[in-house]
Amino acid sequence: MAIQHLKMVFPQHLMDEPVLFRMVKAFDVMPNIRRAKVSAEGGEIVLDLSGDDEQLENALASLRSQGVDITQLESADK
Repeated sequence: MAIQHLKMVFPQHLMDEPVLFRMVKAFDVMPNIRRAKVSAEGGEIVLDLSGDDEQLENALASLRSQGVDITQLESADK
């Protein structure tokens, strides 16, 4: 099982949508939210996302196609 440490920035049009819930259900990945800042204008989440490599790749591609900006971060334990 792979783990990616990520920063996700969500645009305003997704703020009322259960984006992470849908991602978890559709791609069988597990988020561990480390920090979040959410407002009506948008949101930012720093999280660890774990799953099989293909599941992670597909989950992130799905989020990007919806307008989520995703940045790979350095792991906290490195």
